[in-house]
Amino acid sequence: MKRLFVMVVVVISLFTNIFGADKSFEKIEKNGKFIVGLDATFAPMGFRGEDGEIIGFDIDLAREVAKRWGGEVEFKPCEWDGILFDLNSGNIDMAWNGMTMTEERKRKVAFSEPYFTDGQLIFSRKEAKINKISELQGKVVGLQLGSSADYAVQKNEIFSKIKEVKKYATNVEALMDLEVGRTDAVVVDTVAGKYYNSKRDTLVFSDESLTKEYYGVAMRKNDKALIEKLNTTLNEMKEDGTFNKIYEKWFGKEEK
Repeated sequence: MKRLFVMVVVVISLFTNIFGADKSFEKIEKNGKFIVGLDATFAPMGFRGEDGEIIGFDIDLAREVAKRWGGEVEFKPCEWDGILFDLNSGNIDMAWNGMTMTEERKRKVAFSEPYFTDGQLIFSRKEAKINKISELQGKVVGLQLGSSADYAVQKNEIFSKIKEVKKYATNVEALMDLEVGRTDAVVVDTVAGKYYNSKRDTLVFSDESLTKEYYGVAMRKNDKALIEKLNTTLNEMKEDGTFNKIYEKWFGKEEK
């Protein structure tokens, strides 16, 4: 009988350690806010408007989540190449800024369910359009350091045939260098490249895409309660139409 009692205590203890020790969402509730890390130049997902305020599609989503959780959200600009370090160091609670769910990143962090589909396109100047991946051969290509474009180019067979890869802190810097002729092309997320060009109309983009990608919100692997709560809230926003309203604000209505 005593042995059975000890076994029951052990099982309960294990159950508590596995399922009851995660207080990641409880901590958010107690603090009354969560901190989102982002690259504040990644329009239209998260960037500074003309008045300096951080705005964007992901920003609106995060604010709606905070509202539903009865708290606030703080946005903390980070260097994109080190944002996962900031996350795992506890400097931020989430990395929410159009982050592609790559296998390499999944080894370091956990992700929410995918909430957005994107890809990597090639942008070039109108007078020297690059329309296919194969046309990057012998060219100088710009991209953001540590970005999905960086991974996509390195994994593509064209990588060894590119003359030079220039890496920038932000997509905006890469695209500006392209405009003035310091590079021949820039590989960048479709949403970021198209949004940038919609304001200037100086560039063209390829028909061919290097990848099809899914965006997710990155969180620490041990923050299982927080991950589950965020997934639930985002799904509720999709079901009640709020997610779609925010989408249409930034991207317009989807063509059927």
